[in-house]
Amino acid sequence: MSNPQQLRYSKEHEWLSAAENGVSTVGITAHAADALGDVVYVQLPEVGDQVAADGTCGELESTKSVSDLYSPVTGEVTEINEDVVNDPSLVNSAPFEGGWLFKVKVDGEPEGLLSADEYTSFAAGN
Repeated sequence: MSNPQQLRYSKEHEWLSAAENGVSTVGITAHAADALGDVVYVQLPEVGDQVAADGTCGELESTKSVSDLYSPVTGEVTEINEDVVNDPSLVNSAPFEGGWLFKVKVDGEPEGLLSADEYTSFAAGN
């Protein structure tokens, strides 16, 4: 699965959509979903929570391990994906579509994120 060109990526393997009305969508990449294996539980931040760029804001539990979820940006959580809470396997089957995790009203301009091509090169080295 290729990384969508319109998204930006963190070195912690999260993706961020372009902001619409100041709100961006966050998820984990296909690379991260593959590395985790079958995701069986997600713990997401609550609506209204403040998240910080590169800070932990939840957990993803798979049949292999538990992994921290990091926010790629600073801001306020405006929505969580209840579908993923109810069916965590969406993270594996559709990481860039139905498997998104939360939406965040971004404070300021996101910094330090990678383009799709930069992330593909980075992920290949991990």
